Amino acid sequence: MARNMDSLVKVHGGGGYDSDFSDDEGQGETSQLKRKRDDEILRKPFQKGRHTKLAHRDVAAHEYDREEARNRRHHLISMNAYERHKKFVSDYILYYGGKAEDLRRSTANDKSDLDVVRENHRFLWRDEDEEQMTWEKELAKKYYDKLFKEYCIADLSRYKENKFGFRWRIEKEVVSGKGQFVCGNKRCEVEEGLKSWEVNFAYVERGEKRNALVKLRLCPECSFKLNCHHKRKEVLAIKKNTEVDGG
Repeated sequence: MARNMDSLVKVHGGGGYDSDFSDDEGQGETSQLKRKRDDEILRKPFQKGRHTKLAHRDVAAHEYDREEARNRRHHLISMNAYERHKKFVSDYILYYGGKAEDLRRSTANDKSDLDVVRENHRFLWRDEDEEQMTWEKELAKKYYDKLFKEYCIADLSRYKENKFGFRWRIEKEVVSGKGQFVCGNKRCEVEEGLKSWEVNFAYVERGEKRNALVKLRLCPECSFKLNCHHKRKEVLAIKKNTEVDGG
């Protein structure tokens, strides 16, 4: 009996039998496969694995540069144009050296609107003057359209040389009555004894001789200066006679 038990133990220990209750040898492998299968079933589409590979150093550096560029772009967008200009100038000087004065724009050739009007102004605009209009000419023409062209303002400072300067009145002078109810000489403020004169104004504009018939209102003293060399045409007011019917 003892011999039979020994043989039974030897046969069982040698692996000749396979029992349903003894799966110790394949238990580790089966549970690992089962866990892997369960993980695949329960994993969400956007979920990453438990053990992910580390990104390469170049990939990490590229992502860092992209993030820095994005932050720098948002910072520049939040600035106004002048602050952005100052930052670019400061960065340029920081990286390349130099002084801020070296980058300052020269203002020697700058022109204001008044300079443009003076260069392109015309005493009288004709149809041919409005051909091939530039923005400078359009600015001067716009200023010309705002002038009042009934009476002129005169410069009689060089009357002894028979040289006179005339210009149209501006709105401020029209409101104050200068040139109509006040003497039209720009250096005179007399309001009494004014006379109206019609003058054929001959002038040179951009190398071209032109003529314009202008009207002036001057006091007696300034009228003498205007007619010092030859008599101008005086404009007399027309008086209307009214008759009263006694019947």
